[in-house]
Amino acid sequence: MDSAVRTALRAALAAAGATALLLAAGPAGATAAPVPVPTPAASSPAAGTAAGTGTGPLVEIPGPQDGATAGSGHTRVRAAGGRAKTGARLSEAERAADGQVTKLVDNGPTADRLDIVVVGDGYTAGELDRFHADAKAKWAEIAAVEPYSTYRGLFNVWTVDAVSHDSGVTGDPARDTVRDTALGSYFWCEDIERLLCIDQPKVDAYVAKAPAADLVLVLANSTKYGGAGYNEKSPTLGYEGISTASAGNAKSGQVAIHETGHSLGKLADEYFYPDTPGYEKYEGPEPGESNSSTLTADRMAADRTKWYRWLGAPSPDGTTVGAYEGGGYYVTGLYRPTDNSIMRVLGKPFNLPGAEAMIAGFYQHARPATALTPTTRTLRLPHTAKVSVPRLAAPDGRQLDVRWYLDGRELKRFAGRTEVAVAELWLLDLRTHKLSVAVEDRTDAVRDPQIARTLRSTVDWNVRL
Repeated sequence: MDSAVRTALRAALAAAGATALLLAAGPAGATAAPVPVPTPAASSPAAGTAAGTGTGPLVEIPGPQDGATAGSGHTRVRAAGGRAKTGARLSEAERAADGQVTKLVDNGPTADRLDIVVVGDGYTAGELDRFHADAKAKWAEIAAVEPYSTYRGLFNVWTVDAVSHDSGVTGDPARDTVRDTALGSYFWCEDIERLLCIDQPKVDAYVAKAPAADLVLVLANSTKYGGAGYNEKSPTLGYEGISTASAGNAKSGQVAIHETGHSLGKLADEYFYPDTPGYEKYEGPEPGESNSSTLTADRMAADRTKWYRWLGAPSPDGTTVGAYEGGGYYVTGLYRPTDNSIMRVLGKPFNLPGAEAMIAGFYQHARPATALTPTTRTLRLPHTAKVSVPRLAAPDGRQLDVRWYLDGRELKRFAGRTEVAVAELWLLDLRTHKLSVAVEDRTDAVRDPQIARTLRSTVDWNVRL
């Protein structure tokens, strides 16, 4: 067990007694193990109070660098930046560059797109070009993973320049290294070397400068392996979570992708802790996450619940969808959809139920139809109704389905078009009519009808001669 975990365990036991439960980093170089501390009733240990002496946000710890496990449980951290220094001493020229906002990827208006805000830490004013290059490279890494790859047209990506007095971040290269940075990023968070924490209020101050934020990525100017998942929704800015990652470490990008599985997909962890007292068998209620269940495959199919629609299907992670025992931190009593996905092992793809959940998360923030012609006025003969439809990058070339309707009757001759002139409608009376366009994603990657209904949006105009 990591020495940091031993320290956290001693503190927790001293404060709360040995019967409580805690999640924390486990053995170095192996699957991490949870250790005891008080937790309220919950469907998984992750929902409870976690390791460490902090009282701040609950964050997920990445798995060890020399292992494949995606995570090592959770811990609560101090609300502000630990040993790191913030409130950087900036010159007038540095302050002028601080807080600049750039739209790195522009796929449409913020109201109709999922907006990712990337903020860098440990970049001096002279290193901002490198920050922009790092942000571009990290987004390219994320966008290469399905279903991000197919749906990258639904995303906008913004960068916010946070100018630091010092280059690099606290805890890199040595534990006693202290940097004066804009966001107070620091390794050795809660005595766990790979846990890369931030001062969340500082991050929020920069995120608020962007027009919108649905997801936040903090890039540390470092090549050291590390990251963290702040997967609680922001009560003030509304974003789904913060992923931290080392800009110059390739494996840290995989950690960030895993964390978006929690924040966007609302997925459970699929890893578990062998040989750990208290996690041999799960005996709680049915978990709420879509990729975790107490049910066997036969029972799932009989009850027509959870991922039963995918049972037997070959999954992108190389196995067949079924009910594989072990997940949600427990060795037995909980089942996961496939043997290995990115919610268990870094470098693996999302499995089929996981990809479906991610697509559902994308469409919680993105709409497939954006009106280019105002909908607030009646359109007449000289006018044209126009809509913007994002392009998909599906391997099979599939695009969003576009259909037009007049007073509820489909105009099949306009299928697939993104603009229709009023003159083409052949109106024969002076009444006001309703022209509608419906854009729908008919993907085979979604089998749940409730999710499928969210993959559609409609724009209406009043039209007349």
